[in-house]
Amino acid sequence: MYTEFYNLSALPFQLTPDARFFFGSTNHARALAHLTYGLSQGEGFIIITGDVGAGKTTLLEHLFAELDRNRYVAAKITNTQLGAHDMLSMVAGAFGLGQEGLDKAALLRRIEGFLGGILQQGKRALLIVDECQNLSIEALEELRMLSNIQSGGNTALQSFLLGQPQFRTTLARGELEQLRQRVIVSYHLGPLSEEETRSYVEHRLRTVGWEDDPRLGDGFFPALFSHTDGVPRRINTLCSRVLLFGYLEERHELDAAAVDEVAADLQRELQQILPPDRSAGMEGGAAAQNLPAGANPALAAAAAEAALEEFERRLGVLETYVQNHDRTIRRALQLAADYIEAQKA
Repeated sequence: MYTEFYNLSALPFQLTPDARFFFGSTNHARALAHLTYGLSQGEGFIIITGDVGAGKTTLLEHLFAELDRNRYVAAKITNTQLGAHDMLSMVAGAFGLGQEGLDKAALLRRIEGFLGGILQQGKRALLIVDECQNLSIEALEELRMLSNIQSGGNTALQSFLLGQPQFRTTLARGELEQLRQRVIVSYHLGPLSEEETRSYVEHRLRTVGWEDDPRLGDGFFPALFSHTDGVPRRINTLCSRVLLFGYLEERHELDAAAVDEVAADLQRELQQILPPDRSAGMEGGAAAQNLPAGANPALAAAAAEAALEEFERRLGVLETYVQNHDRTIRRALQLAADYIEAQKA
């Protein structure tokens, strides 16, 4: 598809987090410094929050890509709609421990034994919990209890909690006072500036061999920032579609008009895919989100973000499908053309 048309070695704006594309914006560099400091402390909780698509997971993927695998054993949990016992089961499963048929006490003993063994090997166990805003109070309390496990005077487990801004409201609840006391580092990841948006896009393109084809003309980056507000995932979605547009139109220069046209197409597609109340909600009204009058604006915004995230996920699946089948289709057309030419001869 457009990767061949523009002589790129891979898709530069895929939605799947990839440490190769890490971009050290001012915000991301500061967040990385906080993560590194927290890691050096060897205990407690490290919390990173940010809006949907802010780059939290990519940031952590970058950090862990640099870790010495001989010193750390890391596990990740992404399914966070969990109760207390479910959390323990997920932790055990993430570290590759069997948990079938075990009650809570037996499960805890197995986890404690594993973590103690890791310390005896001179290593440290790290647990990453993504989408932590979905965790119940009970599940968070189980994580806190695991943070108490020690062996030889050393803490056995350090946890990284990644989540959306509403997690900070959860964390402020009175029941979680003891967990808050164990937070070593906390940082909120904001969007990119307009200047950083340009650097971010150029960085991702150069990572896959971009040599100014397509040329990004006057107004391209201001228009891009205007439509995405500097949120990395939105940038990725829009840029990917703009490159597809350029390929289909056989353009080697893309400008503000191209960005505006594709952004308008995306908005129309969103309105067609989502029910009327959800698509209208992208404009921000609480009533359009099927929420009662006077509802918390943050709740309306979160619902709108969730709708956009689902749309972007579906779009990513569609783009991957087209990418995988494009070469086959063009090959079939070429064979048909060759056959016609042969018959004429």
